[in-house]
Amino acid sequence: MLPPFDLVPGVRLRLVRAGDGDALAAAARRNADHLAPWEPIRGADHATPARQEAFAADMVAQHAAGTAAAFVIVRDDTIIGQATVTHVVRGPFLSANLGYWLDAHETGRGIMTLAVGAVAEYCRDALGLHRLQAATLVHNDASQAVLARAGFERIGHAPRYLKIAGSWQDHVLFQRILKR
Repeated sequence: MLPPFDLVPGVRLRLVRAGDGDALAAAARRNADHLAPWEPIRGADHATPARQEAFAADMVAQHAAGTAAAFVIVRDDTIIGQATVTHVVRGPFLSANLGYWLDAHETGRGIMTLAVGAVAEYCRDALGLHRLQAATLVHNDASQAVLARAGFERIGHAPRYLKIAGSWQDHVLFQRILKR
């Protein structure tokens, strides 16, 4: 299955493309407070159209090279979320990392669970991956529930795994085996 994917009526998942900078910047500004506890501290230019357009261009290039795939979740013409597959490793590992976020006003509706499931299928079918990994902060119960509903299993605890909100924080690691 290739994108775009219809998740629920009026909401689609598609690959990031050139020209998404303005919409990505608007989403970043709109969700800055909502996402701050779950993300690294962002620079002052993070929510600018130029910075987000550079991100989009980089993701398009990495996708063409087979090393990443960035998706946006769109309601009408508004970006309401993102799922990004990074660090694609080929060879005997055939694995990648998954990160995602959803607009503060869209949570609790099952949209992210559907998006994560669709991204996992894309990684299996289009990227040929065997495994997809995700990490959540230990106290991020909502994100852990998304992963569990999308077929991921908990595989471990990583102390001081990522620097989030200004401090090194423990994470719970999850994986989904895509090909048996």
